[in-house]
Amino acid sequence: MQKQFENCVKTMLEIIGEDPNRQGLIKTPNRVFKAYEFFTSGYKKDVKEVFNEALFESSNNEMVLVRDIEFYSLCEHHLLPFFGRVHVAYIPDKKVVGLSKIPRLVEIYARRLQIQEQLTEQIAQSLMENVKAKGVGVVIQARHMCVQMRGVEKMNCTTSTSALRGLFLKNEKTRKEFFELINSPRQVCF
Repeated sequence: MQKQFENCVKTMLEIIGEDPNRQGLIKTPNRVFKAYEFFTSGYKKDVKEVFNEALFESSNNEMVLVRDIEFYSLCEHHLLPFFGRVHVAYIPDKKVVGLSKIPRLVEIYARRLQIQEQLTEQIAQSLMENVKAKGVGVVIQARHMCVQMRGVEKMNCTTSTSALRGLFLKNEKTRKEFFELINSPRQVCF
């Protein structure tokens, strides 16, 4: 499989007018293979394993928010990067999840060929199903290289998407609190 991938990269280099045998490109097919293996490592990870033994009994029934989770992904339309921040909140129902598991969940879905809209939905749905939360809110703010480097070439364009489940969708007060928290100035933690 690796050899096939590397041969495709060599062919691509030839098609664009490059010489895959010149010094700077000799190892490029292998480097590209390793890069894409990393960029798409989310396909090899199981979401259920992220939550395995990370759910804890709790009487907390207030919002838990992990914000400013940095991510990188690849646009499934152009194979170009998009990147930004994810804000994830949920309202527990007798169980809380280990805080590090939320960024891990984001990473699993981001490390697949994606569109931002679907990434937002996948994170929200997975958290809702696996944690059995009363509600989930996810907002992603990202910059897309397919918008900045080609096409309309707009350098400062950002895209925001949201997915709301349960109380975040049904309760205006909960939704308002979520958006106020993610839009408040960042606090420095010591």
